[in-house]
Amino acid sequence: MDIRIDLKRLQADIEALAKFGRDPRGGISRPSFSQADFEAQAWLKERICEAGLCYRRDGAGNTFGRLGGDGRAVLVGSHIDTVINGGAFDGALGVLAGLECLRRIKEIGRSPAKPLELVSFTDEEGNLVGDFLGSRAFAGLLNKEEIEKGGTSFGRPLKDILAGTEFSPETILAAHKERPEFEAYLELHIEQGATLETEDVPIGVVERIAGKTDRQCSFVGKADHGGTTPLELRQDAFLATADFALKGTQLVATKHYGSMITVGKVTVQPGSFSVVPGKVDFTLDVRSASGETLETLDRELQALAEDIASTRGVSFHSRIIDRTVPVSLSGRIIGVIEEECRRIGYPSMRITSGAGHDAQIISGLAEAGMIFIPCRDGISHAPDEMISWEDLDKGANLLLQTLVRLAG
Repeated sequence: MDIRIDLKRLQADIEALAKFGRDPRGGISRPSFSQADFEAQAWLKERICEAGLCYRRDGAGNTFGRLGGDGRAVLVGSHIDTVINGGAFDGALGVLAGLECLRRIKEIGRSPAKPLELVSFTDEEGNLVGDFLGSRAFAGLLNKEEIEKGGTSFGRPLKDILAGTEFSPETILAAHKERPEFEAYLELHIEQGATLETEDVPIGVVERIAGKTDRQCSFVGKADHGGTTPLELRQDAFLATADFALKGTQLVATKHYGSMITVGKVTVQPGSFSVVPGKVDFTLDVRSASGETLETLDRELQALAEDIASTRGVSFHSRIIDRTVPVSLSGRIIGVIEEECRRIGYPSMRITSGAGHDAQIISGLAEAGMIFIPCRDGISHAPDEMISWEDLDKGANLLLQTLVRLAG
């Protein structure tokens, strides 16, 4: 079908959305249910209604814009929340490109055989209580106790953050009851890595998304005077943590190359200039495209931590705070995307995503597919996150043609 997106309009939408949540450090801080998020959601509602789509929002704050009537829909979207001091394209690209696709289909007066529905999922980034709050609410996969009693990364209970809004733990837990009937989900996203840029390929067709295990961990030793306690007698929790980070990275790199380990947040207590650290709390993020490897890594890293604790005279404690399994995306949708690439003339390559996405959760409900475009130097989750508008034009037009095919 000879239809193309309006690149200038899409670019203007991306630049307009990026104004909400501007961080003094140069990036964007727009966590879900923040003031910046509510302003961005109001802006998105205006764009959906201006496009003539049917707007609604469910009890988890997921936003929808529907084109067409009854029947099993084809969904397209992503998320507009960001990490703290993040970039302008992660997530937002998929929502706004999806909006542009539906807008163009409506503008030319085409009526697809199946309804098309835009979706913007809440808190994909996990600023609140684990990643994928919105898509997990949509799928009915939330932990009731965590939603009702869980704390957030901001140190406040989720229920306190929701106070004074139209949302509550109860509405979030019931959001799956509002789920529309649908048969497929598509998501356009930046790669968040450098493979496409390195290979000089404008389109990545995602065939698999890695799983992850996130743990909150602690080494507990003994706080002592830094000037008088002999080195050989110290029970230094920080040295145990540093030892674990180095040896854990070596273990993954040598035995499970291609998998990932990240110690992303470290808090040292008591945190005094001249006191041997008595306790260190840290986060541990482990990822792999293989479910078996992910389980093996979890066991091996726990054993490594216990061994280091024993050697250094400290204790080790950990608990799982989030877990996802690796998933394979729909072979049929992958085929459609690749056929459209060949027809349009866009070079493409299949790719595995090391980052998690809402598509990972939605794939348990229906066929799901993802299209990647390059991001400069592979940078994401940072103020320097950037794309080329030419690559966006290719990705959004491919998304449009794939949607037209899937919706008949």
